[in-house]
Amino acid sequence: MKLAQIGPRGAERPIVEHQGRWFGFESIRPQIDPGFWGDGTMTRIREALDRSALPEVSVEGQRFGAPITRPSAIICLGHNYHAHVAESAGVEPTAPIIFLKTPNTLGGPDDDVPIPRGGEKTDWEVELGVVIGQRASYLASPAEALGHIGGFVAVDDLSERRFQFELSGGQFSKGKACAGFCPTGPYLVTADSLDPGDLRLRSWVNGQPRQDSTTADMIFDVATIVHDLSQYLVLEPGDLISTGSPQGVASSGRFPFLTAGDVVEVEIDQLGHQRHRFIA
Repeated sequence: MKLAQIGPRGAERPIVEHQGRWFGFESIRPQIDPGFWGDGTMTRIREALDRSALPEVSVEGQRFGAPITRPSAIICLGHNYHAHVAESAGVEPTAPIIFLKTPNTLGGPDDDVPIPRGGEKTDWEVELGVVIGQRASYLASPAEALGHIGGFVAVDDLSERRFQFELSGGQFSKGKACAGFCPTGPYLVTADSLDPGDLRLRSWVNGQPRQDSTTADMIFDVATIVHDLSQYLVLEPGDLISTGSPQGVASSGRFPFLTAGDVVEVEIDQLGHQRHRFIA
């Protein structure tokens, strides 16, 4: 099942794709928020679709917002692709490396993104996002972790590398939590509809290719990540985990950093395409 939210920022309404058409389900749940995952909403949506009881909506010309609302946490992984570690001249980690973005960094897939004040090294990173569907704490195994995943989204884990590496005091989040630095969507595909093991991820800057890899190059796969995090954190329904980025970013030294006027596009198989412009 494919879910999305459309409309002006702060007033998005939820929609579901069925047989190539979109239907609104705000009469069942007003947003795809943390409570969406725990009250039988998915079952009611499916039943309403079977009865043809949901109104069809046109998405033509509509703004797509992030397909989730108000996650309690956005947890991100660093150095989780073999080739990305190699281009960074790093050492592959033996356990997932994490940092946090604040939830208010969440943005729509095509929203403009400001270059932060004092930013000089703004970078792109296409990533597979995992949305938690059931509270996860001290899970027994990666296999058990799969049952706690609600769905998957495309994420651009934007970074201001000057803040991250030069002004951070040794941690990443100052360079990761700038306004608009988590474009997400356009769609959320439910976990029962997608295998995350070998999805193609790509990015472009001003139409020029930058990243092109697959999730098969991950050091830690999705189930391992969720299981590992649950040993240290309580993952709540609606939380977003961004699972790391493949090679081809500006911090590799092969490409210039972003400036106002640049356009970044990112795309993941089955999860849709983003296009966001950077502004001063």
